[in-house]
Amino acid sequence: MIDRPPNIRHYAALAATVRHGSLSRAARAVNLSQPALTQAITGLEASLGVTLFQRGPQGMTPTEPALLLAPRAEAAIQHVGSPRVTGTQVRAFLSVVRAGSYAAAAEAAGISPASLHRAVADLSVALGQLLIDRRGRSLALTPAGERRARGFGLAMAELRAGLAEVAEWQGKAGGRIAVGAMPLSRARWLPETIARFIAAHPGVDVVVHEGSHAELAGPLRNGEIDLMLGALREVAMVDDLAQEPVFEDRPALVMRAGHPLLGAHDVAEAMFAYPWFLPGRETPLRRYWESMVRAMGRDVPHVAVECGSTMMIRQLLLSGDALTLLSPDQVSVELQAGVLAALPTPVPVARTIGVTTREGWRPTQTQAAFVDLLREVGQSL
Repeated sequence: MIDRPPNIRHYAALAATVRHGSLSRAARAVNLSQPALTQAITGLEASLGVTLFQRGPQGMTPTEPALLLAPRAEAAIQHVGSPRVTGTQVRAFLSVVRAGSYAAAAEAAGISPASLHRAVADLSVALGQLLIDRRGRSLALTPAGERRARGFGLAMAELRAGLAEVAEWQGKAGGRIAVGAMPLSRARWLPETIARFIAAHPGVDVVVHEGSHAELAGPLRNGEIDLMLGALREVAMVDDLAQEPVFEDRPALVMRAGHPLLGAHDVAEAMFAYPWFLPGRETPLRRYWESMVRAMGRDVPHVAVECGSTMMIRQLLLSGDALTLLSPDQVSVELQAGVLAALPTPVPVARTIGVTTREGWRPTQTQAAFVDLLREVGQSL
């Protein structure tokens, strides 16, 4: 999140002045007096350390930083959706949404619960909408609250990107890339990319959020993370997201070292004599396994343990004769150490691994460089 609550009116003043090229027309567009608009732009220039406009008899000529920031400001204002909303209210509301309670949000933000209550209440009044419904000791977003949370999150993401672009123009190292990482991407692809990226961009922070597709898709849509890495989904499941394939992964049958299946004459027949540990039915890997079994003319066997944690599956495999379907990259250390073993699947299985972003996402130069490196590393795997 932006360190300090953004002054949304300042960004609205910037965007209007770039759009109209005149202080008087811009002031009318955002319902400010001309002195107030001038003060807003001056304040924004002071906080950014740049000149946003060249003042002259022909009007206000935007500088390059203004041209970088204005489209982000326009997008952010559209996502906020109301001129009555303040940055303090937005930050308070998002803090409560992400923490799940006023107390936890107050502790994380370092402000009092009473201040958060007041800011969220003022936001509800400004919008004329109930945003949070208290249910006993828990909080739940109303439908309007869910829409506003997404819009505000995307607004903050746009402003972060705009500020990063201005910092890049100033020659300052900085910025942040938030990556959602599904299990496979955490094995080799993402670590290799991060290692190479931070060597080339030492001032940029990379924040990794681990989880499943279901856990990460919401934060991606809400602007909390910039991109998500892992197995791509069917288009119908992610029609509001953009998916880019990068490489194909070929999962293998994985088991403990010394497993009886390793000496079997007919692996395709013998593998059904053992229990299976696999991720949930909503995952592509589970669906690929089921398709493989059906292609072999067999009924899909019972799955004894459903688990998406590679670490837990690995430990469970070591305790008995169960089998799983995994990418060898996810257990490469155990395979090299000889504690686990892998066999090719009787029917070839392949899944497409790639990058998922919001539809229409406009990465900063630094974010685009990170995605380029993801492509390069992924295609080398």
